[in-house]
Parts: sequence; structure tokens; C-alpha cells
Amino acid sequence: MSQEQEPIINGYLRQMLSMGGSDLHLSINFPAKARIHGNIVPLDDNIITPEFMEELMCEICLPAKRWTQFMNTHDLDFAHEIPGLARFRCNFFYNYHGMACVLRQIPSKILTLEDLKLPEVLKEICAYKSGLVLVTGPTGSGKSTTLAAMLDYINENYSKHIITIEDPIEFVHQNKYCTIVHREVGIHSQSFPLALRGAMRSDPDIVLIGEMRDNETIRLGLTCAAMGMLVFATLHTNNAPKTIDRIIDAFPSDEQAQIRTMLAESLKAIVSQLLCRKLNGGRVAVHEVLLWAEALPNTIREGQIANIRTIIDANAGRGMRSMDNSIQKEYEAGHISADEAYMKASDKGRFLPMLEAEEKARAAAAQQD
Repeated sequence: MSQEQEPIINGYLRQMLSMGGSDLHLSINFPAKARIHGNIVPLDDNIITPEFMEELMCEICLPAKRWTQFMNTHDLDFAHEIPGLARFRCNFFYNYHGMACVLRQIPSKILTLEDLKLPEVLKEICAYKSGLVLVTGPTGSGKSTTLAAMLDYINENYSKHIITIEDPIEFVHQNKYCTIVHREVGIHSQSFPLALRGAMRSDPDIVLIGEMRDNETIRLGLTCAAMGMLVFATLHTNNAPKTIDRIIDAFPSDEQAQIRTMLAESLKAIVSQLLCRKLNGGRVAVHEVLLWAEALPNTIREGQIANIRTIIDANAGRGMRSMDNSIQKEYEAGHISADEAYMKASDKGRFLPMLEAEEKARAAAAQQD
């Protein structure tokens, strides 16, 4: 298909990418907008009509049964690709004005751990033989990109059988030393739990779960880890303590003791990631890393989640780090503002003096002008 014949929406996507954007937002009664370095900006002044919105969305919603599914459920996730340029994770939905969608870029090239300047200790995590490894962070923080880099490192250095279960498939890995099987929920399996049960019977060394959306998926992920597989999964949490709480709180109170025990026995690492706006434009990733330590299983089993901070601080020499320490390091390096550090930090009080000093300096500079 030539560029002239390609879907109309590709024009918006190309414009967004040329501006360094990551997400395209389309909604009826508004112009097309894109997220550029964290900010939502309009791409033009043209208001999108209901008819044009339906044309934009229907054109890329193949096969046709997908559109029927969207009409029935008013929600749909799938992947769209501009060959040779990029893949996009598409989320179709309805809002107050009618049909709407958000398309997020999935780079065609899988970046390496070095490209992304990720913590060196992630290579150690990639060498684990079994257990549960969680990569967490809010929507748009780069969890999928980090996981793709970790799988690529494994693919380059180890001979493993890897099964990924995603909705939709984002990064497509070519077999190097590993055999990698991609399965998409909704196409290759009806649900995450069904796909996980199938994976258990397929002799994998590594299973990647695109998202732990429900307690059945979480339970099966823990079961896979207990069976001797290395399980990678994502959660929408900002740090290690919140991640552990989120997993346990996903279950009814009468099941939580059992889940604590399963998690205590299988959890090997939590890598939390946030993106901070840089002073000179663009964004920089900051991380919290929790690794297995002798005190961790009892801490989880007994619900003493406040002790996680102590474990991280006591094992900094092993590569563990807290999110606030990572944020402070970027601030002290002059990469981010005190305001950005304060907004992203867990302990706001720690960054308040820096914020106040920055505001005083700004006020003084304004008076001189």
C-alpha cells in the first residue's frame, strides 16, 4: 500500500512522530492532539466530526469482526503498524462525545538496556532461573519498553523457550538464541487465564504476562513461578511496597494469607519506573529496584510492608535503590527541576526545601527583570 493509499490516521501518526510524540488522542468535537514530551498539544485546528471519527477508526480496525466487537462492547484494544516506521497500541472506546481512541507508539526497533540507560542490575535479573519479576509504573511510564529490552538481552545471551501473553502484542521479537512464542489475547486465546493455563503445558522457561488485570491472572502467574518458570509481569503501581499491597488486596480477605505465602515464596524482584520531565526537554526514567533478600519472604508473609524501605536501603551495594533516591540523583545532576522531583516523590517532605529554594530563586530573578 503506498503512502497515498494508506489509512488517513497514519498522517496524524506520522506528524506526531515527527514532533517527538508518543500518543495520539482523537475525540469527536476536538482537534487531533498528541502527547509531546509529556504535554498534550493540538496537531491542527480541524474539529473532528462524528462521521470523520468513524471513518478514521473503522479504516484500521481489521478484520471486520473487530469493529463488530467494538460496536458491541464499546471497548477494543489491538495493534496497528506503519511498516518500517512504528507499531501502535490502539485503544478504542466511547466517551461523552461518542467514539474516541488513543494510539500509543511502540517503536519498531527494540532498544537495548544500554540504549535506555537502565540499571545494570537488570542484567542480573535476566539471568534468574525462576520466580516472579514485576515491572511496574503508571500508564505511559515505559514498562513495556523496559520489559522488551530485558527479553532482548535474554534472547541475545541465553537459550530459553519464552512465551509472551499480551493484549495486544506490542514488541515483536525475532528468535536469536531463544525460541519466542507471541500469543495475543482475543486472537490466540480468549483470556489471560486461559493463555496462562496453556503456557503451563507448553514447557516454557520464561512467561511474560502483559498485564495482571485480575486475581485469577495473578494467582496463575504465582503458580507458574512456583512451578519453576521465570515469570515477568506488569502492574500499574509506583513503587515496591504499593506493588505488594496491590497484589494482596486484589484477593478477598479469606484468601490473602495464602496469597502472601505464595508471593513470599516466588517474588524475586520488583522494578518500578517513572518518567520525569527534563529541564532541557524530553524525559528521563527513574527507578526503584527491590531484589530478593533473606528478610523479604518474612516481611511479605507477616505483612510488614513498611520494612521494604529498610531492605532496599540496606542492600544498595547489591543494586537495590529507592525511587526517591533515584529522583534526587537526577535532581542533583541538574536533569530535572525541584518541582518535578517533588511531584514524583513518595516522601514530599524530603524535597520540600529544594522546591522552596527553587521558588525563591525564581521570584528573585523575576524581581531583577
